[in-house]
Amino acid sequence: MKAASPSSLSEQPANRESLLTFPSAFPVKVIGRDTPEFHQMVVAAFSRHAAPFDTLPVSRQPSREGRFISLTVTIVAESRAQLDALYTELSGSEHVLLTL
Repeated sequence: MKAASPSSLSEQPANRESLLTFPSAFPVKVIGRDTPEFHQMVVAAFSRHAAPFDTLPVSRQPSREGRFISLTVTIVAESRAQLDALYTELSGSEHVLLTL
């Protein structure tokens, strides 16, 4: 099951919009199988929508058995459209199990 993206939040009452201010630090958690394909997809998505991946702070948390990994990447969010595009790409990937 995938988490709701910020774009689905925009369908809620307008007062939800006021909770976000830009620019601001915004952590994005991405969970998937710990495979080269997952990592390549995540690097490409963040590089396309935020900044070169190697310049972003990343927290990695492998699962107990090492089959899955959770990456928390903190970006400087510049706009709602930027977050929507990033979440859409991440959530649309077959390699991503969950985005928060």
